[in-house]
This record gives sequence, C-alpha cells and structure tokens, in this order.
Amino acid sequence: MDKGIYTLILKSEGADIRIGALGTLAIPGGYLIYVGSALGPGGLGRISRHEKAAHDGRRPHWHIDYLLRHPSTRLIASVAAPTSERLECTLADAVAGTSIPGFGASDCRCRSHLFTRVDDPIPELAAIFSSLGLLATIRRY
Repeated sequence: MDKGIYTLILKSEGADIRIGALGTLAIPGGYLIYVGSALGPGGLGRISRHEKAAHDGRRPHWHIDYLLRHPSTRLIASVAAPTSERLECTLADAVAGTSIPGFGASDCRCRSHLFTRVDDPIPELAAIFSSLGLLATIRRY
C-alpha cells in the first residue's frame, strides 16, 4: 500500500464530544477537516481503517476515532496523495484557519490537525494538495 498523507472530511451537526485525554470538546456544526499521515505500516490503507472505525465496536485509539463514532458527525469524503515525505504538518499549516486546539497533534508541534469550514472544503483541499506538488485522489462516501 502506498504511503502518503490524507485529509478526512466530516459533516458535523455540532455537539460536545469527549475526545480521550483532550476531554470534552465543543465541536461546531459544519465541515471538519482532519489532517493525517499514512507513512507507517499499511500506508494509505489507514483511510479504510478510519472508515471502519465508526462501526467496528472497538475502543477508540486516535482522536479522530472519537469523532467518527459520534452520531453527530459523518464521514463524507477523503482527499489523499502518495508521498514518502513527512508533509502532514506542512499540510496542516496550509489548511489552517479555525481549529480545535490540540486535536490530532499530540505527536508534533502543530496547534491542531482538525480544522473547521462553513462550506464544502474539497475544492480548497484539492488546490492545497496541488500546491504541495501532490496528485490528490478524492473519494466521496
């Protein structure tokens, strides 16, 4: 499986959601963009693991698992690209904007890896991936 970076796009109704050690966070309504890395074992297959996480009955492991399992959020798309470069934080910096502090960023110095948008962010994300020299694959669910 190719290694790379990805974003998951969720649609949120807005809710207070307990996110592991981060505690209960006020997750706004609208679109959520989660930035992730798939450089480890399984590569971009990690996206499929996230898709299944909402329904597999196991205890959440990653911050994003808590959102994927919550009834107020729904995975609607992913944008991903193969790369062997460590671009996760570069991608998070490029997405920027309003964020949920600390989310998904416990192993780096980023402010967050979860960002919010009012409008569908897929065209914006495709442009960001392109600006990083990456050929993105967009998948809608």
